[in-house]
Amino acid sequence: MEKQVYLIDCQSFYASVEKAERPEYRDAPLVVAGDPARRSGIILAACPIAKSYGITTAERLGEAVAKCPEVIIIQPRMQRYIDVSMQITRIYQSYTDLVEPFSIDEQFLDVTGSLHLFGSLEKLAALIQKRVLEETGVRTRVGAGKNKISAKTACDNFAKKNESGFFMLDNRNIATTLWQLPIDKMYMVGSRMTRHFTGMGIYTIGELANTPLEKLKTMMRRKFGKNSDINAEMYWRIANCIDDSPVATGTHEIAPKSIGHMMTLPRDYYSLEDIKVVLLELTELVCQRCRSKNVVGGVLSVGCMGADFDQPTGFSRQVTIDPTNITNRVYKAALQLFCKHWDGSPVRRLGISLSKFASSEEYQVTLFDLEEDREKIMALERATDAIKKKFGEASIIRAASATDAGQATDRSKKIGGHFK
Repeated sequence: MEKQVYLIDCQSFYASVEKAERPEYRDAPLVVAGDPARRSGIILAACPIAKSYGITTAERLGEAVAKCPEVIIIQPRMQRYIDVSMQITRIYQSYTDLVEPFSIDEQFLDVTGSLHLFGSLEKLAALIQKRVLEETGVRTRVGAGKNKISAKTACDNFAKKNESGFFMLDNRNIATTLWQLPIDKMYMVGSRMTRHFTGMGIYTIGELANTPLEKLKTMMRRKFGKNSDINAEMYWRIANCIDDSPVATGTHEIAPKSIGHMMTLPRDYYSLEDIKVVLLELTELVCQRCRSKNVVGGVLSVGCMGADFDQPTGFSRQVTIDPTNITNRVYKAALQLFCKHWDGSPVRRLGISLSKFASSEEYQVTLFDLEEDREKIMALERATDAIKKKFGEASIIRAASATDAGQATDRSKKIGGHFK
């Protein structure tokens, strides 16, 4: 049986959620952006009405206001968007158990086994669209195909432009639809790769798809060197909508190879004392996540950057440490590594990570690391972790975080850098 896969995308997701809960703005141009009070930040989502004024996602808020002075600006509520996304996931799961999140507003569904219960691909898509709209107020677009890449391509290039919000891409119409598009419309091809392809004489997706694979590999070797065969095959397979990967429900449950946190600071940090506060906060977050996964890290990485991207400053270095997830021990090593490589330049971005994991059930005891001391420290760590999990990250903080340099309280109000 041939697979039948959907990629379902939520239209202007954040903006749609806000409009659904604020009916007074139904017919108004609305954007979700950084800080409405300061009129700063970037556009995270724009409703179709706002887009009709030329407003685009990721542009600066000031530019959007210049295009449409009457635009309604809403501060993001990330926790609400996550909740609605999970609600939509549950709707999808009532039609198939094979649902794979691709992003907060896009999910793959393998409906091969359940399609016979609901009719054709188009009928089932319309049924799902209707239910999501009724229960959440969010409009969805559905790309369908024999695999994930064809479904994603169908959604991005065609379903989003159809009145019905549905498009099926397969071998019967790929030559007359997808292959007619310019190469910059292909998934995974950005502006830089577009320039490379046009420089090779490839201007459409069809021209890439119909280039013999071995010839494409030769062309890319000349352009990028001998190690480009894998990329050549990847682009060729995407252009031909060839994809063997299944819709995997456990995609986001794979154990990570590293755990880290990076923070962009609200101002330049000049003094080591201020930097130490943030470094400690980041260390605490990383170690807390390691403890939640019952792992200890044996490689510590520390990095920082300045604010001027035209004249970049900063560094990224790593060091091997005795495997641990105890905050104070990791912080001590992180501070030593930072001080060794910091040249005194102002810091605007700071991050640390742990990797090379081992189970926290196994650890090396040294002459100066008595078992009873370790157990006392871990008991304290577990207690603070439990308090934060139950009452929030800011329910218990270190005294240093209460200073002007501290970011823990402000960060606890946000998800992914945006307000909850």
